[in-house]
Amino acid sequence: MQPLQFLVPLDPLVAAESLIPFVVLVLVVANMVTRLLAHRTHVRQAEEGEDDEAITRYTPHTVTTVLLVLASFAFLIVAPHGGMVMAVLVLGVFIADFFEFEARRVEARNEMTMERPKAAVTASIVALLYASFQSLFFIVEPVWSAIV
Repeated sequence: MQPLQFLVPLDPLVAAESLIPFVVLVLVVANMVTRLLAHRTHVRQAEEGEDDEAITRYTPHTVTTVLLVLASFAFLIVAPHGGMVMAVLVLGVFIADFFEFEARRVEARNEMTMERPKAAVTASIVALLYASFQSLFFIVEPVWSAIV
């Protein structure tokens, strides 16, 4: 008996093993879309507000980020190697999002122009590329197996 078997339901995860990479891919795309919407909201909030307290976290983006982290951890359980790489990339996206939000607040406080979240977008693109590779590998598998 495993000590954590009651905390993490392994049977449903194993049953959904083939779907988890697609879930991660969809969540990465959704996270990128909500990041753009969050940036628009932050720019609007900075124009309307007088200080950095006017800028608040965008709830849909926060939800997609948390779901993405949880999905990458689920992927880590069913595919240890690919899941570890994906989890590290997703945690990089999470950390970049955290610091980008704080940077927007500093820009609002100092009445600077709002920059785009470049670090978070770059981290998301890398995560998107890897999630695409993991979930859509069946497309490139014939060429990949011929080379490797």
